Parts: sequence; C-alpha cells; structure tokens
Amino acid sequence: MTADTQKKQTLLVAALSLAGIGLLAAIFYSSVWRVSLTAPNYPKESFPDGVRIEFHVNGVFNGCELQHKTEIHEEEALDCVHEMDTINHYVGMYPIAAGAPVERGYGQFLISFLAVMLLGFLCTKPKIRMGILSAGFAGIAIWMYMTMFTDNGIALQNQGYIEALVTSLDQDAKDNAEGGEDFVIGGITGVLKQSLEDSGVKVVLPSELEKQKKAKPSGKAELIEQLKATYEVDRAKSNGRMTPWNGSALQVMTWHYDKTLGRYFNNRAEIEPMVKTLHGILTATFWALLGAMALLIWGARRNGGLLYWLLVLVPIALPLFFVIDYSAWLWWYGHTLNDMGAFSVKPFMPTVFGNGKVAQFTTHSYLDSGFGLMIILSLLLGAAALVRRKQFREAAR
Repeated sequence: MTADTQKKQTLLVAALSLAGIGLLAAIFYSSVWRVSLTAPNYPKESFPDGVRIEFHVNGVFNGCELQHKTEIHEEEALDCVHEMDTINHYVGMYPIAAGAPVERGYGQFLISFLAVMLLGFLCTKPKIRMGILSAGFAGIAIWMYMTMFTDNGIALQNQGYIEALVTSLDQDAKDNAEGGEDFVIGGITGVLKQSLEDSGVKVVLPSELEKQKKAKPSGKAELIEQLKATYEVDRAKSNGRMTPWNGSALQVMTWHYDKTLGRYFNNRAEIEPMVKTLHGILTATFWALLGAMALLIWGARRNGGLLYWLLVLVPIALPLFFVIDYSAWLWWYGHTLNDMGAFSVKPFMPTVFGNGKVAQFTTHSYLDSGFGLMIILSLLLGAAALVRRKQFREAAR
C-alpha cells in the first residue's frame, strides 16, 4: 500500500469519526423515541398526536404542543407527561420520572465518553491515541466527580435534565394549587398594609405568592433554587431522615427518585430499599466508568486487538443499547405494578414498537428523529471501521 493511499484512508476514517462525534451531540438534544396514547376522550382536534411524550438521552419531555385553533383556546400546552402519569397510576404503574434514573443522570457523561472513544479511534499512532484518551477521560472523570459528589454539583448537569426534574416535581404543585384573583384588603388590615408599604416594607398578598409559585423558572440557577426549596420542604417533614441540602447530583438524584416513587403510592417499606439500591448503583456506575476508561487507555497502546476495536464498536452499537435499555424499563413498568392502584391488572409488557391496546387506550410507540440519527451514526462508523480494518491489513503485508 502506498503512503498516499494510507493517508487517504486515515483522512477518511478521521472525517467519518468526526462526523460521528457531531451526530452524538445532535442525538443528545433530540427525541430518540416517542410514545402516545389515543382514546375517545382525547379528540384529535385537541390532541392531534394523542397524549404524547418524547424520550431523550437526558429525560422524558412533553410531546404535546399548544393548539392554536378557533374552537380551542389554550394559554399553554397540556403537560402530557403528567397526563400519562395520571392515566398509568390507576393500574398501579410508577411515574415516568422513576424510569432510567442512572441512564438519564449519566447521559451527558456517556455521550462524552463515546465522543472521546471516537477521537481515540481515528488516531493511528498508539502513543498519541493514549494521550488523547487519557486527557479526554481525565476531563470526564473530573466533571463526573464534581457533578456527583461535590457541593452544588447539580449545577454541572445539563439544563434539560434539570428542567425534567423540576417539571416532574411541579406536577404535584400544580395539582394542589388553588388559583385565585387578587383581592383588596380593607379595614385596619388594609391601613396596616398601606402603612408598611409607605415605610418601604414590601407586602406580598397570598394571591401574588401563588402567582410566583406558578411562574416557570427559566435559567438553570432558578431551576436549582426551585429544587432546593422543594427539598427543604420535604426535609422539614422528614423527622431528621433527610440530610441538609448540599446540592450534589448524588443527593438530588436519590431524593428525586424517592419523591417520584412516592408520588402516588407512598409505601415507605417498599420505596426505601429501592432508593438505597439506586444510591449504590449511582456510586458503582462512577467507579465502573473509571475502570472502563483505564482499560481502554491500556488497550490503546497498540493498533488492533479487541480493546482497540471497542473504541468504534461500542458507538456503533448505540441504537441496540438504547432499544435493549428502553425495552427493559418498559418491562419494569409493567411488572412492578403497585397494589395501591385503583385497578388490579396482571403484569404485562408495554408496547416497545408499534401499536398496542390497553382497555380503551391505544398505545403508539415509534422511533423518533434521534434514533434515526443513531442509525446514521452506526452506518458512518461501520464504514470507518471497515476502512480502518482494510488499512491495517494492507499495512501488515
């Protein structure tokens, strides 16, 4: 093989690998899978796609859009994640936010992990490759540690993930809130209010407080403050069970999981072991990823070999990993039905792909744009792997 041919092959693999990294970034911000429920009580005029939710790498988000029609007046789109939770809980199913807590919490690190692997794969010189992997993995390791275990580490999570946490908690607040119009205070109380305001003291009416609670936070700092405020309320009610707020992702994730599991079925004897298990898995995942990083750096010392090829084979298999994980969580939802549900049903497997029927509801479960990007990623990286394999074989002759 001529040097010119080898150079072209190297450039082609590099271009395909860099394109793969770009696709990973796009996948992270895309809806990978979508699920919707349709039923006679959800007319197409108001719900053209049914009660729809969208699965992203970092969370589950509302798939319902604001309807702008003459016969329909909506100030904001229906929260279809909440709507589907409401439907599901009647048969004893846990809230959607209880699913895949590890995958969602580590999503940003896993995507970054795959990107660094591809950077290592495109390099043909072992020493440089080891340097790239060492630097990239070290950055991810520090990022993970600071996010998971240090004070206010949750601020290092992506905003979409934090928004999903806040939205799932706000469902309860919206259900319990009682709206009301502003009212005028008269008599002695009104005079006192006016006197306080004249002296520079700000007086907030109960109705104004309610409006502030309903106002949706926009920035990451505001979202975290809302999480903290909710945490402190729960801590005051916990009789010393909860530790003071430190804002680490580990603390926030385990507390949020606990709160989510107990939203409809607050059976502490059942929930507490599940929360304890999650806490252990979150910590174990951190160390497992560090071990995987060390193993890949060690394997990068030469071209070829299983550990080298894992640098591209693992990203290639991303669609398969997603489908397996998604299917496993659907099985979990259908086989961990709480006895406190309004209706008793036998454990079942929700529809993974296609249409299914449960009572009056039809389930539609299909891949979305993010999964299409995963397929393109696999094809590009598959081509890169074949070119690199041919390159190594010709160089060995």
